[in-house]
Amino acid sequence: MITYNAVTTDDEILQIIELQKRNLPQNLTKEQREKEGFVTVVHTFDTLQKMNTIEPGIVAKDNDKVVGYLLAMTSKSSNDIPVLIPMFKAFDNVMYDHKKISNYKYLVVGQVCIAEGYRGQGILDACYQEYKNYFMNKYDFAITEIDMDNQRSINAHKRVGFKTVHKYIDPKNAEWNVVLWDWRTIGTK
Repeated sequence: MITYNAVTTDDEILQIIELQKRNLPQNLTKEQREKEGFVTVVHTFDTLQKMNTIEPGIVAKDNDKVVGYLLAMTSKSSNDIPVLIPMFKAFDNVMYDHKKISNYKYLVVGQVCIAEGYRGQGILDACYQEYKNYFMNKYDFAITEIDMDNQRSINAHKRVGFKTVHKYIDPKNAEWNVVLWDWRTIGTK
């Protein structure tokens, strides 16, 4: 049976790092990336531990084994991961519902990953439900960016309730979708 909880132990953080490593683009074939998706950012133990003290991530566990995770980031972590600094800066200019994103109380989905063999079983949706339940009384919405080459992730986020609010091309010529899940307007999801 899969259980869901906020990250509370160093062992859970270490398991997140291992799951992340297995799903980085450089550790997957082109076919695996296209079919199964991938994660982009590499986190250190110290970075994840620091993020988790600000707001905990959510893990899906099969007994004691982490089989999925959703990381939580706030603007307090905006300078901790250099590759994400442009995303946070973009929030100063990207508009949503007639206001800059930076003028809202928002939570960034720092990364999401479900282990091979556990995909397609509703674990991502259940993780996001737990995430929403845990954070929706503190934040207006969850927001993240997804590489346009990661169609599995784009489709999964649409299914959960995220919508595209901005697109851009980074200096390495990768195209990104900024997607947002507005918790203020949730009725059925």
